[in-house]
Amino acid sequence: MKLVAGLGNPESRYNGTRHNIGFDAVEGIAASFGCSFTTGKGKYLSAKINHKNESVILVKPMTYMNLSGHAIVAAMNFYKIERSDMLVICDDLNLPSGLLRLRSKGSAGGQNGLKHIIECLGSEEFPRMRIGIRPREEPLNSLSSFVLGKFNEEEKKIMEKVLPVAADAALDFAKNGIEHAMNFYNKAVL
Repeated sequence: MKLVAGLGNPESRYNGTRHNIGFDAVEGIAASFGCSFTTGKGKYLSAKINHKNESVILVKPMTYMNLSGHAIVAAMNFYKIERSDMLVICDDLNLPSGLLRLRSKGSAGGQNGLKHIIECLGSEEFPRMRIGIRPREEPLNSLSSFVLGKFNEEEKKIMEKVLPVAADAALDFAKNGIEHAMNFYNKAVL
């Protein structure tokens, strides 16, 4: 069994924001399998899919981004998931829009959801997929208002291309592991 967690903020006012791209990714996977999310045994929503004979639990923490670790650890404990069998999907302001970056472990890199998961797990050793949200030319005045802002029309077009690839990468991780997914999906989508 694998767990794929998409990070975001739970209130509807955050729908369509850059910080919620992790939610968008797991929602897209669930929709493609005809599943919907239900309340989990903790502060998260979950959906279960079967992909090529592999059970995959999709998770959306219902905590705010900065407290994602509580929900992730609760889901891992409930489903008895090892760190190596979990993939966390989140936004990354350090990566240009259109770029996916999968890693088997690493630092938070300034992403507060990852930072809290690392704190709660006591380890940086878990797979993650970062989806780039940084504009190509635009200087940023306020990082928080940017990540909590909604995608503009150009960015929406990029994300429409990125999200299906991110879903494929997550499913590849579930079936073949992080190294295989890294070899095939660490590239620019555009």
